[in-house]
Amino acid sequence: MTMVKAHVSAQELVAGRYRLLEVADREPNRISWYAEDIQAERPRLVTQIVLPGALTDDIVRRTTARILRSSEVMSALRPGRVAMVIDAFEEAGALWTVTELIDGTPLSELLAHQSTFNYIRAARIGLEVLDVLEAAHGDGYTHGELSPGQIFVRDKGPVVITGFGLAGATLAPRVTAPSFASPEQARDERIGPSADLWALGAILYTMVEGRPPFRDRGKADATLKGVDRLPLRTPLRAGPLTQVVQGLLRKNSRERLTRPAVRDALTRVLDEDPDATVQPAPVSRLRGAYVAARSSGWSRTTMIGGTALAVVTVSVAVLAATQGLPGANTAGSAPTASATATDPGNSTDGKGGTSSASPSPSGTSASPRPSPSPSASATATAGYLPAGFHRYTAPEGFSVALPTGWKRLDTSRAGDAYRITFGPGGDDLRTLAITYSTQAGPDPVAVWRDDVEPQLEKLPGYQRVGEIEATTYQGYKGADMEWLSGTGADRVHTFGRGFLLGGGRSFSLRITTPAAAWDDAADKLATKTFLATFRV
Repeated sequence: MTMVKAHVSAQELVAGRYRLLEVADREPNRISWYAEDIQAERPRLVTQIVLPGALTDDIVRRTTARILRSSEVMSALRPGRVAMVIDAFEEAGALWTVTELIDGTPLSELLAHQSTFNYIRAARIGLEVLDVLEAAHGDGYTHGELSPGQIFVRDKGPVVITGFGLAGATLAPRVTAPSFASPEQARDERIGPSADLWALGAILYTMVEGRPPFRDRGKADATLKGVDRLPLRTPLRAGPLTQVVQGLLRKNSRERLTRPAVRDALTRVLDEDPDATVQPAPVSRLRGAYVAARSSGWSRTTMIGGTALAVVTVSVAVLAATQGLPGANTAGSAPTASATATDPGNSTDGKGGTSSASPSPSGTSASPRPSPSPSASATATAGYLPAGFHRYTAPEGFSVALPTGWKRLDTSRAGDAYRITFGPGGDDLRTLAITYSTQAGPDPVAVWRDDVEPQLEKLPGYQRVGEIEATTYQGYKGADMEWLSGTGADRVHTFGRGFLLGGGRSFSLRITTPAAAWDDAADKLATKTFLATFRV
C-alpha cells in the first residue's frame, strides 16, 4: 500500500482558512496540528490524513459527508465525549478534518513522555473509551480507526475521542496507525464492533507495556501482515489487566471478550484498589496556552506569534481572568455554523408545503442574514453552548439548544409529519419551528419553490429575500430560503433551512424574528446556535 506524501509546513494556510501552527500529535499516516481558523478567529485542531493514492471527487465527497455525519451522530450520543468535526475536505493529496480545540492531551503524547501507565490508570481510561464505544455500537457505528492518537486525555473529565467516520474512507484496510488494526482489517475483511474491541485491547496493552502489541514496521502492508500472522507477545506489566488484554487480542473476532465482560473486568480492577490515585495528565506546552487564551476570549492575534507568544498568552489570560482586563468575559462566544441546508418539508401537510402553523409577522428589514460556510458544520457542539442556552431533547427524536425562557409553544401533526414551534411566548414574536416530513421531493430547492412558497405567498406582506440556495447541512442535501411577511409592527423576517434524510424524510428549521430586530446581536446568536446545535 503506497501512501501519497502530502508536504505541509507550519504557518501554511490549508483550504485558504486554517493556519497550521504546531504539530500536536503524529502517528503513521496522520498528523494533528494546533491551528488558527482565520475566518472564525478561533483555535482549531486540524488533522492531516495521508491517502493511499489519488481519490475521485465522488469518493472524496462521500467520505467527507460520512465523516461529518458520523461526528454529528456520535456527538449527540455522547455530548462532550466525541470531538465534533466542523470541516472535512481533500487537499494536497490528503484528507483533512477540523475540530474545535480539545481541552486534552493525545494519549500517544502522554505515552511518549511517560512510556507506561500503572494498570489502575489504564483501566480508568479503558472504561471511558468503552463507554463511547458502547454508544457507537448501540447505534450501529464502528470507529475502526481507534488508536492512542485518537484519544484525548483531559485534566478533568473523561476522555474525548476523535476519528469517527474514517473507517472505510479509502480502499486501504487501515488509514491511520496500522499497528492498532485488527486482524480482520489486516486481511481487508469487513469489520464490525469487535474490531474496536481489538483496538481497545491494543491500547490497554500499549499503556501498561509501553509499546503496542504489534510494532509499526515502517510500511503499512508489513505492519498489517504482522498483526495478522504474528503471535501476541505476552504482556509482562499488565498485572490484573492481563486476562482482559489477552481476551481482547484474540485473532478470531468471535472469540474476543464482549463489551459487558470487558466492563466487568475493568470495573473489578478499580474496585479492588479503590484508594489508588491517578496522576493528572501533563498539559502539553501549546495546548495549555491555547486553552488559557480561549477561556479569556479568543482573538486572532493570540496565535500569530507562534510558541513565544503562546507562552505570553498564558500570563495575559490569567491576568484577564483574575483582574478583569478587557476581553476577560468568559461567556461563550457566538458559534459559527458552516454547513448549510434547506427547508424541504416545512409544514405539516406531509409534502413540504406550509400549513396553518405559519410564522408570526413583524418589522421591515430585508437584508439577508449571512449564510454559514457550506464547508463545515458548526462550532457550537453538544458539549459547548453559549451562555444563556440549554439543550432541549424532544420525544419526537431531535434536540436543539434553546435560549433561557424559551419553551414549546405549539405542536401540529398530520400523519407521521409534525411541526413543533418554540419561543418565549406572549407578545414576543420570535419563534423556532422544527418540521418533520415524510413526503419531501428529491430536490430541496424545488421543495421550497414548488411546495412551500405557493403557500407563503398567501401570507399578507409576503416577500422573498434573495434566491433559494442549494447547500449541504450535516452531510445532507439541503436549501436555504428567507422571506418577510406580515405588516406594520407585526412584520417578521424568517430564515428557513431544511435537509433531506432520504426516502422522502426531511427536517427543516424556520427561525423567525421581528423584521426590525433581524440584525440584533442576540437574535443572530440565537440563529447561529439553533443551526449549530440541532441534532436528529
